[in-house]
Amino acid sequence: MTVKRIIPCLDTRDGRVVKGVNFEGVQDLADPIELAQYYNESGADELVFYDITASQEGRALFAEALNRVLAVVKLPLTVGGAINTTDDFRRVIDWGASKVSVNSGAIANPDLIDEAARRYGSGRVVLSMDVKRFDGGFRLFSKGGRIDTGRDAVEWACEAQDRGAGELVVNSIDTDGVRNGFDLDLLAAVAGRVTIPIIASGGAGKMEHFAELFEEIPVIDAGLAASIFHTKEVNITALKKYLSEQGIPVRL
Repeated sequence: MTVKRIIPCLDTRDGRVVKGVNFEGVQDLADPIELAQYYNESGADELVFYDITASQEGRALFAEALNRVLAVVKLPLTVGGAINTTDDFRRVIDWGASKVSVNSGAIANPDLIDEAARRYGSGRVVLSMDVKRFDGGFRLFSKGGRIDTGRDAVEWACEAQDRGAGELVVNSIDTDGVRNGFDLDLLAAVAGRVTIPIIASGGAGKMEHFAELFEEIPVIDAGLAASIFHTKEVNITALKKYLSEQGIPVRL
C-alpha cells in the first residue's frame, strides 16, 4: 500500500471559504488565509483551493484571495476554478500553484487536457470530476455540479487519463457534506478503470471513514475533506496517527 495523503480543501466564493451539502445551501465558513496558515502546521500533505462559482458565473478565478493564500501557504497547492485555456494554466502556475485542477473547462474542450499535459507535464494536470448517481450508473456534472452533461463519469475518467491527466479528484455530489462516509461504490468503479492517482472527495465525517476508504479501496491515493478539518472536528495530526495505528501508511 502506498503512502496515503490527507488533503484539506478550501472551497471559496467571493474570497471566503464556504461549505454546503450536496453542492447546495452554501454558507460562509472562514477566512482562507487563516485556514491556510493553520494547515501549514496541521500535518496536511497538500492543500486544494477551488473558486467554486467562477465557471458558473462565467468569470475569471478570484485572484485576490488566491494570491493571499499563495503568499502564506507552505504546502503544495492545487488550484481550480474557471480554468478554460492553457493560458489559465500558465497564469496559475506562474502565481505559484503546484498543480492546476480543471473541470468544466475540460468538459467543454477535452483537448485542453492534452494541451496542458504537453505544455506543463501530466503531473501538473488534475482532472476534477463532480459525479452523481443516475439510473444505476454515475453521471458527470459540470458548472459546480449544476449541469448534467449526460456523460458517463467513469468513461470520462478513462478518457482524461488517456489524454494526459496526471491525477483525478473524484467528487461525489451524493455524499458531499453528508458525513456518512466516502462514496465507495463510485470510487471503486473509477479505480477499477484507471491507473493514475485518485483523490477521494465527499462524505468524510470522522476518522473511521478515512480508514474505511483506504482499507476497502487500497489503490486510492488520498482522502480530501473540508468542513470537518476547517472546524477542527477532525485534527489531521490525530487522524494520521490513527491511520498509522490501523496499519495504513501516512507521513507523520
